[in-house]
Amino acid sequence: MAAEWKRFLIAVDETETSMRAVRYAGELVGPHQDIEILLIHVYPEPQPDYYRKGGTLRAYQEDKEASAGILFGNVRNILEKKGISGNAIAVKAVMAEGKTLSQAIIDEQKSGGFGTVILGKRGLSKAEEFLFGSISSALLHKTRDCAVIAVG
Repeated sequence: MAAEWKRFLIAVDETETSMRAVRYAGELVGPHQDIEILLIHVYPEPQPDYYRKGGTLRAYQEDKEASAGILFGNVRNILEKKGISGNAIAVKAVMAEGKTLSQAIIDEQKSGGFGTVILGKRGLSKAEEFLFGSISSALLHKTRDCAVIAVG
């Protein structure tokens, strides 16, 4: 699917930089007509010790989906206050199964034909970025045919 400039993918989490990115997106998009926004929250697979402690994949996913539901409600409120219609906003929580969080976002961008990806930067030091990777850096380097806006 070709990327469409009126389709926005906003990657969200609970961090302040993510909320800054949401507010920026609201200002950028504003009350324009005929736009589509997908709020995506990507969460990692459970750590191996989660299962050793008696946890199940289903319980883990339900917990993450419930947390994402609260997050999506907060983000929707921010965007609607900026004049964006609630009908223009869809939500999706995804577990990054066998891939990085950044790759899960890239896969969603490609499959959905989103022309713009907006996310918050984590503010990692160079050493942390080298060790752990940076989602915003990975998106900036690996996406094609779309704009990536990383808000600090």
